[in-house]
Amino acid sequence: MYKRIVLFFVLILTFISAKNQPLALHPENSHYFIYKSKPTILITSAEHYGAVLNSAFDYDKYLHELNRAGMNYTRIFTGSYVEVPGSFGIQNNTLAPATGKFLAPWKRVNEPGLFEAEEKFDLSQWNPDYFTRLQNFISLANKLDIFVEVTFFCSTYQEANWKRDPLNPGNNINNLPGDLNRRESNTLQNGKLIEFQKELVKKIVTELNTFDNVFYEIQNEPWADNSEKGMRTLRTLDPEQEGWFKWAEKATAASLEWQKEIARTVVETESNLSKKHLIAQNYTNFKHSLAQVDANVSILNFHYVWPEAVWLNYAWNRPVSFDESGFAGSSDTPYLRQAWQFILAGGAVFNNLDYSFFVGREDGTGQNIAPGGGSASLRNQLKILKDFIASFNFVKMAPDFTTVYHSPGAESQCISEQGKQYAVIFTGDELEEVKLNLPKGNYNYQLISPLNGKTLKKGFFKQDKNEKKELSIPPFKEMIALRIVAN
Repeated sequence: MYKRIVLFFVLILTFISAKNQPLALHPENSHYFIYKSKPTILITSAEHYGAVLNSAFDYDKYLHELNRAGMNYTRIFTGSYVEVPGSFGIQNNTLAPATGKFLAPWKRVNEPGLFEAEEKFDLSQWNPDYFTRLQNFISLANKLDIFVEVTFFCSTYQEANWKRDPLNPGNNINNLPGDLNRRESNTLQNGKLIEFQKELVKKIVTELNTFDNVFYEIQNEPWADNSEKGMRTLRTLDPEQEGWFKWAEKATAASLEWQKEIARTVVETESNLSKKHLIAQNYTNFKHSLAQVDANVSILNFHYVWPEAVWLNYAWNRPVSFDESGFAGSSDTPYLRQAWQFILAGGAVFNNLDYSFFVGREDGTGQNIAPGGGSASLRNQLKILKDFIASFNFVKMAPDFTTVYHSPGAESQCISEQGKQYAVIFTGDELEEVKLNLPKGNYNYQLISPLNGKTLKKGFFKQDKNEKKELSIPPFKEMIALRIVAN
């Protein structure tokens, strides 16, 4: 009797402990997350990372809109990088605050910097207003069940942005090397800048340690400043000219060495703190088969991702993340299609870069000129995907390349628990019938529209033996999702 009582209390304490831990890898399937004892996938359509560093941005209104739409994730930059108005052709850019509205982690001093006479920074002095805003943002996100990816650093991309960057020697009083090359600012060849960078990481990690809805990313798009060619995006020939969309570029060895030091700094700092948070690393655009993964890294981030990125890296037993979308026009449909294809390939995170959020339109109703899309309609459609996945016991599922035997006129992605549950997305507008490899059993099925969530067809069928099942497909537009569950 005594042993049963002890076991009961141990189980209770274990349950309470799990309820009070940060987002973590699911112990049964580390390709997904667990939070408060529940399997978790992150899906969002969110602003361009300036919600904290842009002091003019009303993040309260923004976070409430994400919550209303059922989005559970957003991504922020820390202020170690900032853009200037007009960067990347974005008319209204939360990451490019108006002069005087850029809030950084460091105090300013009464001395003009390089950009429009904005004052320089003292990298040895913290700005309490910044950390108050950061903590308030994370706290509100936590109350609204929104996870926050905190990205410590970013590539500089271009001289115009570097001119405003706090880490540019011309924008601080900390005697950094005057000839510091911006392309080396995120490498160990940056002189004493690395020490200020590590201090920033320690400060943020310490300030946010009590929050469970946070995970960290080392650097955004490290290949943009220091790149090597990775995988070709053109399968049948080698592109003769350079172009970011022609190759999946990857970071150089110098960049990777620096990133490893930043990840180590996070882990060492949290070793003396009560909670441990996940670390993400951003590898390439499109797809790449990773040769190595740092042991301190738990999430594999890619941008503008192909479903193949999941399959190529599945054996690393970590969540694969579609960390940023864009550059596919202003229509919502390409990003919705990307989301369904990626998540049903086995991905765990989808983030659409949503340009309908900006200062004055924090409710996401804005019309913007930008290299991407975003709207309330898209957010509502992504909620359909989020609910669709939640209808499965998805931690039991894995990428499936055999169930869809033939889908003439369409391509497909599928995850399944063989013989029990199947989730499939078909994209293309000529599909009338599919052939499925299914084991013997009784099955309920449902075909839904990802555009509006409506059921287009549903029914029951019985497989008397292991054979191909022919299933007729009703008329649909652009894409259709199939749910099969054993009865």
